[in-house]
Amino acid sequence: METSSSAVDPEEPRPGAAAEAERPASRSDSGSGDDSLDGVSNRVPRCPLTPSLSPRKRTTSQSKTEPPLLRTDKRTIYTAGRPPWYNVTGTTFKEAFVIGLCGGSASGKTTVANKIIEALDVPWVVLLSMDSFYKVLNKDEQELAAKNEYNFDHPDAFDFELLVTVLRKLKKGKSIKVPVYDFTSHCRRKEWKTVYGANVVIFEGILAFANKELLKLLDMKVFVDTDSDIRLIRRLKRDISQRGRNISGIIKQYNKFVKPAFEQYIEPTVQSADIVVPRGGENFVALDLIVQHVHSQLEKREITVRSALASAHQGQPLPKTLSVMERTPQVRGMHTIIRNKETNRDEFIFYSKRLMRLLIEHALSFLPLKPVSVETPQGGVYDGKRLSGQRITGVSILRAGETMEQALTAVCKDIRLGKILIQTNHDTGEPELHYLRLPKDISEDYVILMDSTVSTGAAALMAVRVLLDHDVAEDKIFLLSLLMAETGVHSVAYAFPKVRIITTAVDKEVNDQFHIIPGIGNFGDRYFGTDAPSDWCESDEGMDF
Repeated sequence: METSSSAVDPEEPRPGAAAEAERPASRSDSGSGDDSLDGVSNRVPRCPLTPSLSPRKRTTSQSKTEPPLLRTDKRTIYTAGRPPWYNVTGTTFKEAFVIGLCGGSASGKTTVANKIIEALDVPWVVLLSMDSFYKVLNKDEQELAAKNEYNFDHPDAFDFELLVTVLRKLKKGKSIKVPVYDFTSHCRRKEWKTVYGANVVIFEGILAFANKELLKLLDMKVFVDTDSDIRLIRRLKRDISQRGRNISGIIKQYNKFVKPAFEQYIEPTVQSADIVVPRGGENFVALDLIVQHVHSQLEKREITVRSALASAHQGQPLPKTLSVMERTPQVRGMHTIIRNKETNRDEFIFYSKRLMRLLIEHALSFLPLKPVSVETPQGGVYDGKRLSGQRITGVSILRAGETMEQALTAVCKDIRLGKILIQTNHDTGEPELHYLRLPKDISEDYVILMDSTVSTGAAALMAVRVLLDHDVAEDKIFLLSLLMAETGVHSVAYAFPKVRIITTAVDKEVNDQFHIIPGIGNFGDRYFGTDAPSDWCESDEGMDF
């Protein structure tokens, strides 16, 4: 499956290439889960359609994500974020726009897909290849495949049930796992690719229109029509150079399976197409028409979240899911220090860390505990409590939320950590998802979601939605923040009533610039010693950009 522009799990393959982890579109890629974010730059300009395209090379099925990016010799910089895909209730509002590409083997479907991606200039595009969904062959079938006697072009060769399930979840914005098919050994690899965060899905395959359930998921259907002689020549070149096959075997397979399957199963599905593209990737007029239509459809799906959140829920009582630490003299004293604009950076960091540690300890008291009895060194029995076997994972909203990780790891031994980068788009004022790295099997865990401040709740809402898209149970998510505004508390509680919200203090107001009043200032800049821009925002993204 080829994905282009999406998000990543820390220990899982990214939504893009072979196995990098889910990645929204805006980070410097150095290959590790904790790579720096210092290379983020402006949005990549739209790429015009051009006739040049590197030759297709693969020995495994392709399914990856390739966000708008800049490449240098040493790193890849992702430069566009994913805007909200949900409304103020936290419900997915806009599904991904799915383009289906059908055509004979070697007709140029992937070339057309790549040309569309180049011209779209849309962040978070996923290219899903039907080749990823070949069925697992048994021993006898593998022997036939090795002798070019197995029909890979017949509908029975594909796992349509899995394909429909994966595409349906991807269209709804969920995180998915896609199999990787090895064309040399004719089997699936053990490692599946994780893909998440598509605004546009391009699904290509020889039988993309052959299943009724698949057709229902396609918003636009494109048939790539290429001369049979050209397709045969391309197939010869590909299978010899990339799949290690001989000419006689390729010709035999083509005449016995490929050509009859095209005439019987593929060519008739052209009737389902909205657009037929003769000459494939060289037909720039057809490609431009496709791109224009997709842009018009995406514009109809735009949504604003932050301004709606700032004006909602005013005058409502604070929710029962909110827990504010007791305002002891110690807590009030530390707040006095970190809120004071005259406090120097060392003092600010020291007392912020103290508050973070107290906040984490307070939050852990809400985890489910089971009774347990232990024997003391003196031979007595002590009736106590123990965490009921559930694993805990910490997820920080970068950048300021990352400052809370040290307190969490000091309290919870060997805890797994994930990261989400959410930044404000200064043109639209909306939060955008740029980077995501979550541990494997996070759906089974209690998740402590950390941000330094929450004002409107826009970033917190996005982060919770990401976790839900990864099948984390809503009642297993704890949102922790040093300071929250009432607006942010209401926003999260209204959208996700089962999420527990835990903080050291709640301020009443958010001004027109979405700053918490009286507030704490720009936490990230005060903590890291960086200068806030003139239009600084006390962001509930925890990044203060």
